[in-house]
Amino acid sequence: MATKYIIVTGGVTSSLGKGIICASLAKLLEARGLRVTIQKLDPYINVDPGTMNPYEHGEVFVTDDGAETDLDLGHYERFLGIRTSQQNNVTTGRIYYDVIMKERSGAYLGKTVQVVPHITDEIKSRVLALGEEGKYDVVIVEVGGTVGDIEGLPYIEAMRQLRFDIGKQNTLSIHLTLVPYLKAAGELKTKPTQHSVKTIYEIGLQPDILVCRAEVPLDAGIRAKIAQFCNVDVADVIASIDAQSIYEVPLLMLDEGLDRRVIRKLDLTCAEEPELERWKSFVRAVTHPRKSVNIGLVGKYVEHHDAYISIVESLIHAGAMNDTKVQLHWIQSDEVTPENVAKKLDGLHGILVAPGFGPRGVAGKLTAVQFAREQKIPFFGICLGMQCAVIEFARNVCGMEGANSTEFNPDTSWPVIDLMEDQQNQLETGGTMRLGLFTCDLQEGSFAREAYATGQVEERHRHRFELNNAFREQLEAGGLRMSGVNPERNLVEIIEVADHPWFVGVQFHPELKSKVIEPQPLFVHFVKAAQALKEAQNSNPQPAKEAKA
Repeated sequence: MATKYIIVTGGVTSSLGKGIICASLAKLLEARGLRVTIQKLDPYINVDPGTMNPYEHGEVFVTDDGAETDLDLGHYERFLGIRTSQQNNVTTGRIYYDVIMKERSGAYLGKTVQVVPHITDEIKSRVLALGEEGKYDVVIVEVGGTVGDIEGLPYIEAMRQLRFDIGKQNTLSIHLTLVPYLKAAGELKTKPTQHSVKTIYEIGLQPDILVCRAEVPLDAGIRAKIAQFCNVDVADVIASIDAQSIYEVPLLMLDEGLDRRVIRKLDLTCAEEPELERWKSFVRAVTHPRKSVNIGLVGKYVEHHDAYISIVESLIHAGAMNDTKVQLHWIQSDEVTPENVAKKLDGLHGILVAPGFGPRGVAGKLTAVQFAREQKIPFFGICLGMQCAVIEFARNVCGMEGANSTEFNPDTSWPVIDLMEDQQNQLETGGTMRLGLFTCDLQEGSFAREAYATGQVEERHRHRFELNNAFREQLEAGGLRMSGVNPERNLVEIIEVADHPWFVGVQFHPELKSKVIEPQPLFVHFVKAAQALKEAQNSNPQPAKEAKA
């Protein structure tokens, strides 16, 4: 069977959830026995999102091979349980860069280099490359942005050409659009969808299926109207209603028959029904947990939740594994001070100090770390969160007054966190950090070893600074356990406070490998420790304070 390509575009507005629809469809096809992968085409001119502010782009998702990619790749991995790579994310910046390099080397034999055919051919080559080796039955191609955007035009044209090049029988076009509900009128309005489909028709791509986002169900009349004016069958108008959890979306799409329409139109050979029992069990655990815990996420970008999307989803996975709903409390680290920390973190059963770059908000993170350590509240520090834990321990336990990271104070007398040796002369910022998968050996008897239940793991990294081995003995003498070490470089990857119910800091990003079918072990044990604290508090409640006269 030839590889089939499904092109997914979006219209009317951004943030409709193309990535979730792509991941959901892929999950349904995979559950029928098909081999599926997803590719994201991003129209921005940055080579990758690695240098973007989190407020601009949200989380940067890092793959095993060290690619800094769009956060939608995280959804692809979490839903499908696959590992993505540089091939799964294409940007305009990378396309133009490679075309220009080919032109400089004479690859175009002196021809005038143009958007059509040279840019569009480069885009098509990236899309087709995923299916060339015969590894996949279906490749889903998500075109970023909104139809009608100037920067997205070369991608739409490339997809139009792709359908012509390999045949419409091997391609399918799905358009995600919005059907707004006007509460004052009590009506769903189809005009935005009609205009969006008209726009994509005008630039040469004809949708085969429409997925319509809406707040309320689409009745038969609305579906018929959309079908009539958008030139599709009524059965090809698929409703995507707001869901309680993104993990319900595959089941909603199953009920709507999206996968069946795709299978029929592409003539795919697969199982009659999808095998989704494990998925349904997970969704039940997410939507109907028996327990709950309060966990505080202390970060500097908490106004933009997408900056920590993989951490949020990892906590959901871990909560489901523990039959526990994680009540996440977003805490702006800028606002945490020694005077208000007890109030800010009151009622929490676990404290997670999040990654980040730069000095803003670090003082609040250090205060949160100290509070978690002294109050014996389960603590999880990730990347900068781990570095803050080292700095706090050095200052307040080991007596290294003013200990710091050279990222924040290059002149500190106690540089317990320092720039990595191979980063010392690095001038460029894009794609130059320690990126991708690295090995970590785990110490017997540690929290990490208990969580992973193995002696060696591989985790993904994205950082420039590391624990300074020059101070390692002093920190260990003070009681900081170096429970995870990279064997090739003797780089400390995990730190722990042994005299604590659960206190772990990791230099890597464990959230990037958590999946529905395989929750990340450290998150699972962190939530488990938080649940243990809550149960201990419930069985030994603090005596009520007497009211003052």
